[in-house]
Amino acid sequence: MDVVVAVGGFPLWFRKTFVDHKQKSPTNLPPLPEVPGLPLIGNLLQLKEKKPHKTFTKWAETYGPVYSIKTGSNTVVVLNSNDVAKEAMVTRFPIISTRKLTKSVKILTHDKSIVGVSDYNEFYKTAKRHMLTHILGPNAQKRNRVYRDALIDNTSDQLHALFKNSPLEAVNYRELFQLGLFGMAMKQTFGEAVESIYVHELGKSMSKHEMVKCLVTDMLVGAIDVDWRDFFPYLSWIPNRDFEKKIEHMGMLRMKVMNSLVQKTRKQSASEEGLQCYLNYLESEEKSLSEKQIQLLLWEVLVATSDTPVVTTEWALYELANDPKRQDRLYEEISRVCGSEKITEEKLPQLPYLYAIFQETIRAYSPIAIVPLRYVCEDTELGGYFVPSGSEVAINIYGCNHDKNVWENPEEWNPERFMEENSDTMELHKSMAFGAGKRVCVGALEAMTISRLTIGRLIQEFEWRLKDGQVDDVDTVGLTSRKLHPMLALIKPRK
Repeated sequence: MDVVVAVGGFPLWFRKTFVDHKQKSPTNLPPLPEVPGLPLIGNLLQLKEKKPHKTFTKWAETYGPVYSIKTGSNTVVVLNSNDVAKEAMVTRFPIISTRKLTKSVKILTHDKSIVGVSDYNEFYKTAKRHMLTHILGPNAQKRNRVYRDALIDNTSDQLHALFKNSPLEAVNYRELFQLGLFGMAMKQTFGEAVESIYVHELGKSMSKHEMVKCLVTDMLVGAIDVDWRDFFPYLSWIPNRDFEKKIEHMGMLRMKVMNSLVQKTRKQSASEEGLQCYLNYLESEEKSLSEKQIQLLLWEVLVATSDTPVVTTEWALYELANDPKRQDRLYEEISRVCGSEKITEEKLPQLPYLYAIFQETIRAYSPIAIVPLRYVCEDTELGGYFVPSGSEVAINIYGCNHDKNVWENPEEWNPERFMEENSDTMELHKSMAFGAGKRVCVGALEAMTISRLTIGRLIQEFEWRLKDGQVDDVDTVGLTSRKLHPMLALIKPRK
């Protein structure tokens, strides 16, 4: 019966998708340029390499900064320039604010129960306010500085120890730094850097490495997994059990670990007065959140804190290790400003080249290549083109940051472009890496501070050189900017 209904409804769907869409365009606005595709599947075969941000950027050279594609039955409007992206995120925000989630993200976030993918509604405003108050806002950043200082000190100490024990062996910076970041996020969220946790529902203990894999790495991989039904919503009634089981299993493990961490913290809080952490703050300030929502908001802090600074600092150190002249220039700037003292957060505003390196790195390697899809709830316009209701909007941050009309030689990593007289190096959102408008990334301040301090301190204390064979190892994971293979570098403490 279901098959009959689906087949019987096909002509109606075909007309709605391919005919009515074109008839609704008003005469005073031109229709969007369209990338040619195939019947039924549209442009899906052209996106099979799973790096759509790069394909979108290439198409922009032919079809302009704004164009439409077909992903199965979905019409997607792709934006590849800063001006049009800001128009969508600021000017047209009320019309283009609803998130369109893939099935994997919908499952892993329990249908928008975290700030990053929530619609702009009361839940979003409330959860964002709490996150800014306790974790990411300016006052919270001042309170949490002790955690950042400990993170940088521990990272430096571990690198010194690795060199002392094996001076000729390359270091895996990512593994070391991600564990440190995860520990810092744990302190902010649960009041301590939990080294291991017994998960009662699994009947076993998990080490910090295992927790990072379960709560961070696996989640990031699962979130970019694709279900073919995302492209054919009218066939969503067809089961895809293997896909659903895989993603649901990831989510289930995550929630069991989070539940154990929450219960452990609650027991500790009951016996230890004055324990300051995000969990206690949420439970004292917000009574409307469910247990699942609380656990997901706590998890969001863990995964967000443990990702963006890792991606940014790893790429910056990779580029500097491959470019001794720029590495020396940064070291000389730090030495001139800090002398024999260790670099501190107070010194960061006096280090313009360090800031330029940070800006250029998030431009070239945007932590998020494409903003999660948004849904157009009524007819509108973007870039001077008519955009019909029901379309989806993909903001290609990678494309915006590699727009040849804005950036000279965008494929080159060139921090000096942010040192030019006409470049405002203090404009945090110049590169669009953190979005814009009401949905600007709430963690931008923390990511900027941690990244600059880490890059500065590690260049101040060590000389960096890539291990043989690392220069051309620049592949990334899917539609993220995370290096596919960790950077392996040879370090040498400076005198």
